Amino acid sequence: MVIKEKIGNINFFAINNRKIDSLFLEWYETNKRILHKKTISGIAVVMKFLNESQQLTEGDVIYEDDFNIITIEIKECDAMIIRPKTMFEMASVCYEIGNKHIPVFYDGNEILVAYEEPLFHLLSSAGYEVSQGKRKLVNPLKTSVAPHPPVGKGNLFSKIMKLTNPPE
Repeated sequence: MVIKEKIGNINFFAINNRKIDSLFLEWYETNKRILHKKTISGIAVVMKFLNESQQLTEGDVIYEDDFNIITIEIKECDAMIIRPKTMFEMASVCYEIGNKHIPVFYDGNEILVAYEEPLFHLLSSAGYEVSQGKRKLVNPLKTSVAPHPPVGKGNLFSKIMKLTNPPE
């Protein structure tokens, strides 16, 4: 079965006694344009997304007929769970992680990152509240920040620090 686009989310679908079949994805597979997988019931699925930035997330429906619905389910993975105490700490942690070009996710007041031991030790030794656990990485933090500031305008980190720690 070839899938070329997602058709909605299960939260907005009428199930009508149809069987729901799940296609499990790792967090890093959610933005792949071409992917070959099998559902829980063994149906072979080939995803060939033609549009860019086809971000799949928990509960997305990729197929439906009169008898079946195929939904996306994100697998849990080892994650770092960071609980910033202040907005300043939030900005600092996100800057440190962003400097490593590692995808950042959020869940309520927590920042989630796929577990990486060197980063875990770096953040722990810097005094941030970091723990390790199993989590679904489903809410990516998306940004549209220019990679380099105009000359003389400062960098993103200095702007964030000024916003979170205004001059007295």
